[in-house]
Amino acid sequence: MEKSFSESYKAAGVDITAGYKAVELMKQHIARTVTKGAASDIGGFGGLFEMDLTGIEKPVLVSGTDGVGTKLKMAFLMDKHDTVGIDCVAMCVNDIICCGAKPLFFLDYIAVGKNYPEKVADIVSGVAEGCVQSGCALIGGETAEMPGFYPEDEYDLAGFSVGVVDKAKVLDNKTIKEGDVIIALPSSGVHSNGFSLVRKVFDVENADIRAPREELGGKSVGETLLTPTRIYVKPMLALFEAVTVKAVSHITGGGFYENIPRSIPKGFGAKIERAAVRVLPIFELIAKEGNIPERDMFNTFNMGVGMSIVVAKEDADKALETLQANGEDAYVIGEIIKSDESVVIC
Repeated sequence: MEKSFSESYKAAGVDITAGYKAVELMKQHIARTVTKGAASDIGGFGGLFEMDLTGIEKPVLVSGTDGVGTKLKMAFLMDKHDTVGIDCVAMCVNDIICCGAKPLFFLDYIAVGKNYPEKVADIVSGVAEGCVQSGCALIGGETAEMPGFYPEDEYDLAGFSVGVVDKAKVLDNKTIKEGDVIIALPSSGVHSNGFSLVRKVFDVENADIRAPREELGGKSVGETLLTPTRIYVKPMLALFEAVTVKAVSHITGGGFYENIPRSIPKGFGAKIERAAVRVLPIFELIAKEGNIPERDMFNTFNMGVGMSIVVAKEDADKALETLQANGEDAYVIGEIIKSDESVVIC
């Protein structure tokens, strides 16, 4: 480590030794994520993973990549960095599960204006927690110190995950028919989408986002908005074993109107019962303070529904029972109809 020190590089804004310290600090968090297939130590040139293909006839790899977006601004303002890593993992693994795949491993990319080892370790602790929640291993990553590109106290965070599914078990929405039931999995809040609008509505750079709000049950706007994205991997894997799932949608940016149609074939639509949707208080507050029409809200945010699932009517009760037994307060929000409109909220 001492031999790798460069006074010239440090004078330009990059401290190599800070990077080494960050790696040492994050190792304790990474250790929590080790799974059976993890086959490499952090610090090598590549992350290795040995797949156990027992019981899988035709393995198909499924990958997902994403970042946290401008939600990171909330972390900067609140000076809280140990939860955004959960968001980063969630945005990837929740997409992978929509194909019926089990996430295997995750890699992150952290770009900083200045490498503060303790802050980087905090970020990675959140990534590790997300990996634990989704049952995947954190097998590698990259921390890039980029002075002059990012402000010293800011950073960006992104990552990707790879999962596997037997080809015969890839979700097939061609079996969707009229009368199929749409089940909702509750979100934990805004998750990681729509924050450009959220930040504008609450004027977060200038307002007191730490003040308790009665509308939010005594929590502050800042605390509520930083609530990490819910990860649905484990309950969904249990559901796949219990019933035939026809389609799954991860409700991210674009809300109901953009995401639900991605899993429904042409000629069919999702009829959503508006009264059934359990809208969280944060969305009611956003709509009120931003004077945002309801359609725009459903076209931007998850509105309290993190995932929608389509199953046959005769499987609905068993699906609900399975999800609830696995910690999800799942409930029915609608049904599949024959329609030229992909989403009908009524």
